Amino acid sequence: MGRLIRIGTRESELALWQAKTVQSKIEALGHDTILVPIKSTGDQVLDKPLYELGITGIFTKTLDISMLNGQIDIAVHSMKDVPTQLPKGIVQAAVLERAATQDILVHKGLDFLESENSTSTIATGSLRRKAQWLHRYPHHNVVDLRGNVNTRLLKVIENDWQGAIFAKAGLERIKLMPKDALILDWMIPAPAQGAMVVVTLDKDEHCKEVTNKLNHAPSEIETHMEREFLRTLEGGCTAPIGARAKFENQSVHFKGCLFSLDGKQKIEVEKLVKTKDFKGFGERCALEVLEKGGSLLMQEIRNENSALH
Repeated sequence: MGRLIRIGTRESELALWQAKTVQSKIEALGHDTILVPIKSTGDQVLDKPLYELGITGIFTKTLDISMLNGQIDIAVHSMKDVPTQLPKGIVQAAVLERAATQDILVHKGLDFLESENSTSTIATGSLRRKAQWLHRYPHHNVVDLRGNVNTRLLKVIENDWQGAIFAKAGLERIKLMPKDALILDWMIPAPAQGAMVVVTLDKDEHCKEVTNKLNHAPSEIETHMEREFLRTLEGGCTAPIGARAKFENQSVHFKGCLFSLDGKQKIEVEKLVKTKDFKGFGERCALEVLEKGGSLLMQEIRNENSALH
């Protein structure tokens, strides 16, 4: 039906699953599509922790450039990987209905959690997960874990770690969720975790109109609040920040947190807001965190991050 829509995606199994999901929804609306897999810097550089690479939007940058150069029409991302400030000329066109938001522990047995003397090792490439884990289990050792989901699961088997932390949604989507995985219901997820977003060029009215039909309003509102919280706090700096907005009747329950890199300091905010008043609420919650000591903590994190580079 008219113009062929070129869908840009990363090459990992999870990224392709997400792109194919969007592809089937667009084709169900009567449009022709083609997938255009593109390798991202985040997929190529696997020997450094993400926060040491110093690139905002490391998994989205290559697709952004491809779109601005006219090689693809839309791109599909895990929304938590997308910078809160989109590149000039690129806009958010749709947030699909959100999947599970929780983090989970893939493990080799949970006895180690009972021992206060255990010097167990947990793996994650996320500052947020590392800080929250160390806050709860300060005697544990946390090591870096990089690569796509399949690679990371393999590394858990190959290494003598007690476990590794993953997003539940990612493992469920590609049917790799272990039956005995432990849901970390105490861990506040990354802003927009479990959500998929479609972006396109602001000037591309056709793609905006088509993809907007895939938008799920409640998921859009939740992720808007969480990303607003993140954007206000981080100021372009990578930090251990978690946020979760959740619909409850006519209100949204919001919980956000900022941790020190070592997990020892924690600043948290938890509030309820009427759904109609959601705009600006994430920002207000972030400002409250900054006033409660977050400004000083963010400066400390910037100093530690700059020392790493």
